Amino acid sequence: MVVEETRKIDVYDVGGPELRFSYGPQHPGTGHFRMIVTLRGDTIVDVEPDPGFVHRGEEKMAEYKGWITNIPHLERPVILDSTGITLPYCLAVEKLMGVEPPERAKYLRTIIAELDRIGSHLYWFGLYGVFLGHTTMFLWCFSDREYLVDLAQLISGARITHAYIVPGGVRNDAPKKVPRGLVREFKHYYKAMMGREPDEGELSEDFGKYVKAVCDFMEARLQQYWDMFFDSEIFIERTRGIGVLRKEDAVRLGAVGTTLRASGIKADTRIDDPYDAYPYLKFEIPVRTEGDCYARAMVGFEEIRQSLNIIRQAVEQMPEGPVKNKQHPIVLKVPPGEAVARAEAARGEMLYYIVSDGGPRPYRVKISPPSFRLLPVLKHLARGIRVADLPPVYWSLNYWPVEADR
Repeated sequence: MVVEETRKIDVYDVGGPELRFSYGPQHPGTGHFRMIVTLRGDTIVDVEPDPGFVHRGEEKMAEYKGWITNIPHLERPVILDSTGITLPYCLAVEKLMGVEPPERAKYLRTIIAELDRIGSHLYWFGLYGVFLGHTTMFLWCFSDREYLVDLAQLISGARITHAYIVPGGVRNDAPKKVPRGLVREFKHYYKAMMGREPDEGELSEDFGKYVKAVCDFMEARLQQYWDMFFDSEIFIERTRGIGVLRKEDAVRLGAVGTTLRASGIKADTRIDDPYDAYPYLKFEIPVRTEGDCYARAMVGFEEIRQSLNIIRQAVEQMPEGPVKNKQHPIVLKVPPGEAVARAEAARGEMLYYIVSDGGPRPYRVKISPPSFRLLPVLKHLARGIRVADLPPVYWSLNYWPVEADR
């Protein structure tokens, strides 16, 4: 820690020495991310975000690997939402190739994207509980998240990093049946959490019925989350009226995702620039106007409910048929050109700009992740708050350091 002489600060110059210290980059509380915090008393004068501790060089690596072999490493920066970061890459490649995935593949993509969104939000809220001294939320979220991860594994064959979506479709179809042991395990967990067994006919080995049973269970759990965490005095006192982001500031600073929607802007790529099965499905975009930490959490909370609704509809409406275009070889050659594609990842708009020179690998891959665009918002919100409010303000943005550093 370094104590500096007092210097002129416009609004916050109230006299006395300043204290500058590093918040992070240790994992607990920041996740391999450092903020250089300047204090006067217990009021934050300035925060300088210092990212880059988990930079992987994803964009440069993409120039040395093939169009298909890029997918497994591109999902590494945000493993808990691997579909959110790989889907827009595949959408951009498909634009360059002039192809469209089969209808069934569009629904499978949508289902696994929403499963990852829910899993990511549960991770967010679980750690939010830790940030605010409410560890029960952490235990509940991570326990429930397992059954969503199981669903993703049933569809893709992998629990976390799926590498499931490929240009022209998905790698494989969803199964018709769910393993009996998994159904039995879920039934026991359902009874433990809900105090009763699932209704007869509500749960079976049929894939569609099992998916809807998990969705129904998760929606019932949301009410318990509300009673235990979101409606608790601990959460309300630490988040309501804290870290207010006004509507005009959200637009000016380029906020995305739940942060933007919590400040009164109804913007979501799934509606504004629809892709895959989203044009065929009905769902709402949660919006709040308060712009504080509480509002950002409430938008994410309601998004889980909407994602469950999307998954149910997709399972019911999904047509039979192929799940990928057969003509694409493993070593893909993409026509020369450039393409831009975006998708609504768990943290907001994930955008790719890709250039092809006609070879077996990209000439240039530029990733614009939502977390990186939240850094100016963090700097803006931290000025003038108490140092004890920095953890809830920071984590209310759902910032993911590895995604930003990529």
